[in-house]
Amino acid sequence: MLMKFFTGEHTGFVRVGPKGYFLPNKFKQEAANIYNMPLRSTDVFVASYPRSGTTWTQELVWMVVNDLDYEKSDAIPLTERYPFLEFSVYVHPKLKQRFVSENSHSEDKLKLLEQVTQPGTEQLATAPSPRFIKTHLPLSILPPNLLDVAKVVYVARDPRDVAVSFYHLNKGMRTQGYIGDFKTYWQFFIKDLHHWTPYFEHLKESWEKRDHPNMLFLFYEEMSKDLSATVRRVVDFFGKNYSEAEINKLCEHLSIENFKKNKSVNYDVMKVLGLLQGGKDNFIRKGKAGGWREYFDDEMTKQAEDWIEHNLKDTDFRFPHLQHS
Repeated sequence: MLMKFFTGEHTGFVRVGPKGYFLPNKFKQEAANIYNMPLRSTDVFVASYPRSGTTWTQELVWMVVNDLDYEKSDAIPLTERYPFLEFSVYVHPKLKQRFVSENSHSEDKLKLLEQVTQPGTEQLATAPSPRFIKTHLPLSILPPNLLDVAKVVYVARDPRDVAVSFYHLNKGMRTQGYIGDFKTYWQFFIKDLHHWTPYFEHLKESWEKRDHPNMLFLFYEEMSKDLSATVRRVVDFFGKNYSEAEINKLCEHLSIENFKKNKSVNYDVMKVLGLLQGGKDNFIRKGKAGGWREYFDDEMTKQAEDWIEHNLKDTDFRFPHLQHS
């Protein structure tokens, strides 16, 4: 049934770990490699549930750690600066054959395709330090010693905005190839029948570790509301020291308007290879909080409120922008 809606997957899905995370069948090939991946003390992970502000956070973190090297940031696409740890498991072998065939006219494109679809653990094994790693996997599926060795920046976002943004990406990314409407998609999402769900378990795993010295827990809504405050938290977390002028310049670089125009972060490589297709939207969409209201009817709004409340009732987790409720 699910593969009728998600045309990018041809074998099926698996549940992983005690929480039953929903992943493509191909994850079985990479699970042990990821869990047992050798870590380095200089490793920096940016982790999140998809569409939570990951790309924004990646660029912010990279810039802070790399002494505000705008030239290098501009020259090297984010996809090269941050191998996507588990992306290869989302490229089904049948789909990979199709991409190879479509790009067969260009040696450069075939080389790029191999690079993008190579397992993240293999890419990272030969990467120079410090390594920057993007993942949407929850902590329980990552190496168990992760926080003892490396630094992790986790970003969370209102799941209603996440669902809207991820819906658009799922329609455009052929590795997912979603062909249903948003209302159907929302049901898959809240019933944990979608990639990387259950959403709240994912988030709570990192929230529980938020006081660990190697974990920084951020909220997308706080970044949107006061970017400079978030930048300062990241600067402190990595033990850096920047002037007010430098922080202001970085905030300008990271402003949504500039970010949407930044080719380095807009996943142009995915468009070039034909993995990302569809409308005029860039990988970076509107970048606003609360846009979900344009997509939810009254019934879905009530369902979402009940679902959020149910999942947070036995925890001290609260979204900062929902504190009053």
